[in-house]
Amino acid sequence: MKATVFLGAGRITNALLAGLRRARYDKPIIVYDRNRNKLRVVEKHYGVHTERDFHRAVAKAGLLIIAVQPRSVPDLLREIGKVDRPLIAVSLAAGIPLSRLRAQAKSVRWARAMPSPACRGGRGLTALAFERSLPTTAKKTVRNLFAQVGPVLEIPETQFDAFTVTYSSSHGYHAVAALAAAAEKLGLDGEHALTVAAHALADGILAWREGQTSLQALLHEATTPGGIAAGVIESMDRAGYKRAIARGLAEGMKRLRKNARLATQSQSFSQPEKTHGRV
Repeated sequence: MKATVFLGAGRITNALLAGLRRARYDKPIIVYDRNRNKLRVVEKHYGVHTERDFHRAVAKAGLLIIAVQPRSVPDLLREIGKVDRPLIAVSLAAGIPLSRLRAQAKSVRWARAMPSPACRGGRGLTALAFERSLPTTAKKTVRNLFAQVGPVLEIPETQFDAFTVTYSSSHGYHAVAALAAAAEKLGLDGEHALTVAAHALADGILAWREGQTSLQALLHEATTPGGIAAGVIESMDRAGYKRAIARGLAEGMKRLRKNARLATQSQSFSQPEKTHGRV
């Protein structure tokens, strides 16, 4: 049986492996990386097979997962482009479009995925985009892989950047930390402040997601005119709460596109026939 092969043993690979192990994913998994220490970690924690030889790893792949930072993608594509058999590959690299991936590795049929680190606990959300030529069976294989670790959302590739800067669980962690810090200044001790802040954000949102009541109806219910919650929200909005979020996401888009531009302008993308060396 061909394996699901991860190229890169970084943070998102670790999160996905934890989620797949939790879901009892039964297909063989191989992880490739040049870093021995990273491979030892995934071997120890997730019991997967590892490989330090790129070409041996790819030769065993039924599904190839490109799990490296955008700046490392060109080197991998140069090597993948040398493979003389059809491959199905999924890129997790932010900002690198399908057209670029396809141009550098013409024997490969591509999908893009943007999984959340929350997939570690089975609550991840993954966006998927497929190139048109990808067979239906291959699409199903990709969907099934990411569905093991949480909901899957298929969106047009034109929406991928906006999804990437919005979906991160870091927004929730940042909001919990900020709310808890403000509560501490009002006199609540640290442990209780975190518990209360987490309830205000996580439990309320979970109740909305699992229930039948609209977000607007719940917000209306929780903010009685002239009440405490209404006063808090009004004050936060006057202080620029919504503007701060919009500016933060705009900065995220700016950085994403800058990083992708630097990667796609590299020599490996523009002149693949002139580059040499191992991944």
